[in-house]
Amino acid sequence: MSDIKRRGVRTNPARITRFWAVVKYELLWNIRKKKFLGMIVVAFAFATLSLALPTILYNIIGQPLGQNPDYVVSSGIGGLVLFLFAVVTVMNSISGEFESGTIVPLLTKPVSRTMIFLGKLFAAFITLLSAYSVLFVYMAIGGTILYGPQNNLHLVPLSLLGSIISTFVWIAIVLTIGSISKSSLIAALGAFGIFIALFISAPIVSMFSDQAGVLTYVPGSGASGYIKGLGPQTPFTPGMSVSTGTDSIAANLIGYVLHPSSDVTFFKIGGFQLGELPSMIELYSEPLSFVLLRSIAVAVTYILVFLFISWFAFKRAEILE
Repeated sequence: MSDIKRRGVRTNPARITRFWAVVKYELLWNIRKKKFLGMIVVAFAFATLSLALPTILYNIIGQPLGQNPDYVVSSGIGGLVLFLFAVVTVMNSISGEFESGTIVPLLTKPVSRTMIFLGKLFAAFITLLSAYSVLFVYMAIGGTILYGPQNNLHLVPLSLLGSIISTFVWIAIVLTIGSISKSSLIAALGAFGIFIALFISAPIVSMFSDQAGVLTYVPGSGASGYIKGLGPQTPFTPGMSVSTGTDSIAANLIGYVLHPSSDVTFFKIGGFQLGELPSMIELYSEPLSFVLLRSIAVAVTYILVFLFISWFAFKRAEILE
């Protein structure tokens, strides 16, 4: 029994050591990828622009920039940035190994394909967590400097968590395409095609169709609804905008904490008549809590299904030396 225990004690640390070796290998791979560093620079450029542009515009018109205590919690990472981070993080995590031939020496190491896959996945999580954490801290500091003291800064970690979940939907899709095709270019272009198709079609279906609810079950922004009585109210924006898709988990988490009993009402544009403005036709309402839970459930389902397909494809891939 003591020999078995001793062997068990030796085995577990060895597995952990091998796993962390894969993680470190993938992290160094990500650091060496200039496109990932370039994406971080672009993300900070967009964040800086969103902070500085209002100040510049107000200075041009000669008015002071008013305080906005909710700027930080209301400013999240947009769907395009989530998608781009997913692509540059994992587009060649698996396919790049086959393209460069490094998969052969990698598999000669005492690690299974499953351990390699999980190590690469965990490295992607660490990469996103680090990049997003720095980005959110930067936004919090910049928002406080420009817009004064901020409310609900304790909710920023929730926004960080939601952004990571949303990004992992696209990560799973990119990994799947790359694992099946063994091509980084196909992985990037295939995912980009899916994103663009949903990005263009979702607003059209959401605003002009009675079947906008189907958008809640596809990746992306989803259908658009409004919480009546909150935020700006105009004939075409009757309240605070809420999106139901997997890209909006962070915003919906914050919205639910701040307005837990709110309902989201969905509209479509209709009543087109010559010489008159179109009207907003109310379709149905749902609790914000249900919108949030459903978007998380849909995201988790996509992540698990696509990661399983990616793992299975990687597990069964033939290696040609």
